[in-house]
Amino acid sequence: MSETSIQPGSLAPLREFITALSALLDQKPDEPRILEEGGALLARLVARDDWLPDAYAQPHPEYYQQVLLHCDSAERFSIVSFVWGPGQRTPIHDHTVWGLIGMLRGAEYSQPFALDAAGRPVPQGEGVRLEPGQVEAVSPTVGDVHRVHNAYDDRVSVSIHVYGANIGAVRRSVYAEDGTRKAFISGYSNQTLPNPWDRSREPVQS
Repeated sequence: MSETSIQPGSLAPLREFITALSALLDQKPDEPRILEEGGALLARLVARDDWLPDAYAQPHPEYYQQVLLHCDSAERFSIVSFVWGPGQRTPIHDHTVWGLIGMLRGAEYSQPFALDAAGRPVPQGEGVRLEPGQVEAVSPTVGDVHRVHNAYDDRVSVSIHVYGANIGAVRRSVYAEDGTRKAFISGYSNQTLPNPWDRSREPVQS
């Protein structure tokens, strides 16, 4: 389907992203290529903000939501919407796999960290502010430890994350500033998934 034929509210952009990323991963590319070409695909997805259903963009009053949108059948990648209520933030944490973060609406700050010889997280440079349409990469090779927060104290922000695994089932770590490390498995905030595969309401191609 061409981009001009996609109707507002259609999940076709998500379906096209899934299809394109799957095709890229079928080629068994190395990580730099995944981050570069996958990042370009994600940038295209978050360049428009008319496809994510409202049900998958609802904030929680106390903590951010990690909402699964799609998981590859071989668990090569997962797509998640992060829904940030006003002022909400993560602890310092890692991912252990490659990841791409695309800003859909609002804005967020990501502060990168490195671990010193004692395992304490030390800030690395200035925090990165992501605006709609921008994409950032994380991985154990390019920088995997960070803390993220909603850039706004008065509105919801939503980012779309893509990870090189079923991220809700990956054993990861959060870090206290004194170096204390605690394992966690994040899971997901939702029990149902959007269905980008229903073409029945799309215009018939002549």
